[in-house]
Amino acid sequence: MDVNAAVAAAAAIAGLCTGVIAMLAFRWSERDQARPTRSSMRPDINAVLPPGVDTVLSVLRSSAVVLDEGDAVVKASSAAYALGLVRGGKLAVEPMLHMARDTRRDGEIRQVELDLPRRGTGRGEALAVSARVAPLGSRLVLLLVEDLTEARRIEAVRRDFVANVSHELKTPVGAISLLSEAVMDAADDPEAVSRFAGRMQIESTRLINLVQELIDLSRVQNDDPLEDAEPVRVDTLVAEAIDRCRHTASSKQITMAAGGTADLRVWGNRGQLAAALGNLVENAVNYSPARTRVGIAGRRVTAPGGDLIEIAVTDQGIGIPEKDRERIFERFYRVDPARSRATGGTGLGLAIVKHVAASHGGEVSVWSSEGQGSTFTLRLPEAAAPAPVAAPRTHPTPA
Repeated sequence: MDVNAAVAAAAAIAGLCTGVIAMLAFRWSERDQARPTRSSMRPDINAVLPPGVDTVLSVLRSSAVVLDEGDAVVKASSAAYALGLVRGGKLAVEPMLHMARDTRRDGEIRQVELDLPRRGTGRGEALAVSARVAPLGSRLVLLLVEDLTEARRIEAVRRDFVANVSHELKTPVGAISLLSEAVMDAADDPEAVSRFAGRMQIESTRLINLVQELIDLSRVQNDDPLEDAEPVRVDTLVAEAIDRCRHTASSKQITMAAGGTADLRVWGNRGQLAAALGNLVENAVNYSPARTRVGIAGRRVTAPGGDLIEIAVTDQGIGIPEKDRERIFERFYRVDPARSRATGGTGLGLAIVKHVAASHGGEVSVWSSEGQGSTFTLRLPEAAAPAPVAAPRTHPTPA
C-alpha cells in the first residue's frame, strides 16, 4: 500500500508540474505576440501601391520613384537606376528628397530643374533634369524625373547656329552697304566705281553662296533622300565634282586626277551625293597650293552588313591640325577663319557632307598631316548593278 501511495503521489506531482509549465508557456506566447517587434515599428517598405499605379508607371517615359512615409523606395523604374537617382533602396539626390518630404507634409505639388553630376563617367558635364513631386494617396509620394540633357544640347546648337548665321550674313551685307556708299561718293571717278563694283560682285557672290548652302543644309536635314533613291554611278559623281571645280583648279594650275575601280554604284539621291562629293573636291582645291595634285578615287570594300563604296579625295594642301580634326564637320567651324574668308568658304560644306553621308547610311572620315595634305573618305552602301536585259529569242516562222 505504501508503494502504491508513493507512485500515485509522484504521478500527481508530475501532472501538476506539466500543467503549470503549459500555462506559463501559453502566457509567455501571448506576451511575446503582444510585444511590438522591430519590424512592426519601422514603415513597411513593401507598401502596396494604389490599384493601377504600377501599370501607369511602367509605361511612362520619365524616370519614376515612389517613396513611402519613411523615405524608403517602394517602386522605382529602371531609368531611375540608370540615372543614379536610387541607390541602396534610397533616393540618392538630396534636393529631391527634401522636395518629397515637403510635399508629404503639406500635400503641394513641386517642380524644379537641377543639374546633377554624371556618376562613373569621369566627365565634368552635368546631367540636366526636371523633377516633379506629387502626393500619391495619404502615405506615398511620387517623383517623376525627366532628362533634359539632350534637349538643352539641341537648344545650344540652335542658338549657336542662329548666332553664326547672323554673323555670317552681316559681314557681306555690311560690305555691300559700304561699297554702295563708296560708289555714290566716287560717281565722278570711273576707275574707282569699277573697282568698288568688282568688290560688290565678290561680296554678292559670297552672300549668294551662303544662302544656297543654308538651303542645302536645311534640305538634307529635313528630307528623306531614300524616298527618291536610285543607283548612282560613282564615275558620274566624280565627273560632276571635277567639272564644278575645273575653273578654280585651272587658275591655280592644280591637276585633278580620277581613278580607282570602274563601274561602281551607290544607292541614294543623286543631287545630294553630287553636292557632298563636290564640296569635298572644292575644299581640296581651295586649300591646296598652286601646282599641286588632287586625286579622287573609288573602290569597293567588304563590310559585315554588305559591301561599301569608298570615295577618297586626296590633296597636297596645308593639312589640318590634330586639335581641329574632331570639329571640322561642325557648322561654321573653320580651322583658319582668315583663309576661309579669302577662299570664299562659309563653313557649311563639311557639315552638309556629314549629313548627306549619315542620311544615306554611310559616314565620312578624315586623315590629315600638317604640311603634307588631307584625305577625306566618303563611305556609302553599294547599289547592286542592274541585271543585263536578255535579247528576245526569235523563232523561225513555220512554212
